[in-house]
Amino acid sequence: MMPDDTGAAAAPALPDLAAIRAAHVRIGPHVHRTPVLTCAAIDAEVGARLFFKCENFQRVGAFKARGACNAVFSLTDDEAARGVVTHSSGNHGAALAYAARRRGIAAWVVMPDNAPKVKQENVRRFGATIRFCPATVVARETACAEIQRETGATLIHPFDDARVIAGQGTAALELVEQAPEIDAVIAPCGGGGLLSGTAITVTSSRAGIEVFGAEPANAGDAAASFASGRIEPLPPTTTIADGLRTTLSPRTLGAIRAHVTAFGICSEDAILRAMRMTWERMKIVVEPSAAVPLACLLERSLDLADRRVGVIVSGGNVDLDRLPWQT
Repeated sequence: MMPDDTGAAAAPALPDLAAIRAAHVRIGPHVHRTPVLTCAAIDAEVGARLFFKCENFQRVGAFKARGACNAVFSLTDDEAARGVVTHSSGNHGAALAYAARRRGIAAWVVMPDNAPKVKQENVRRFGATIRFCPATVVARETACAEIQRETGATLIHPFDDARVIAGQGTAALELVEQAPEIDAVIAPCGGGGLLSGTAITVTSSRAGIEVFGAEPANAGDAAASFASGRIEPLPPTTTIADGLRTTLSPRTLGAIRAHVTAFGICSEDAILRAMRMTWERMKIVVEPSAAVPLACLLERSLDLADRRVGVIVSGGNVDLDRLPWQT
């Protein structure tokens, strides 16, 4: 954050609805307009009408393609010529690699040295260069800074970037057009980029729609930060929803505090139940992080009975050799 002319720290920049609409146009040639699906059998389980925005069908198998494409295609030609860099152990790395390939520029992805092979291959498949580092935040940031010094590449943070947040918000922009009857939206929350973009979009698009965050109880730092009003760092933890094991930034906390109504949290058992229920009843592949909103509805930590609820299904990247109900 930079101080303003009064000496106070200025709030980190966030996109508005106009920026999110501009992002939607910018990324249109590079991403899918994903479908919204319904399932009467799941509706009966939660006592509400659910409208699933299926970002598991998105490019690279996750909503991350939206934010990465918006950031990459927002760069000037001079910036783009020097390439892009990020740190990621999963979907954002693959998404940035994909976006960079679409623009014809170089990409570097810093990954922890214990990253699953399937995630490494997803990044390599799109032509990015991987640099490994120890599995700590400091090591990731240090490696990114070294690459920036060596190459002049632009850092595209996984969530602490207004361009990324605007891109993520385009999923909700489509959702409110595809399911105009909804009166609530739920999105999972890790670093908060998706939830921030969703909340800004939904609350700016139509009065009366509420937005809710969803988190595993084992990684409930965003819910705690939402309650306290300050960043509550995530301690070392284990959750099947590994994509949500990230701490908010001041930027995403600000957006969430301003636009989100409440958080739900759920057990590991509920995540597994929700994931399997979606596979079996909807016949679609979702990853554990994407099952967290439904898990919160199943356990009633978000009680939205009799409402019409949009659910952002964040992704479908699963190691098919290690399905959680087979371990």
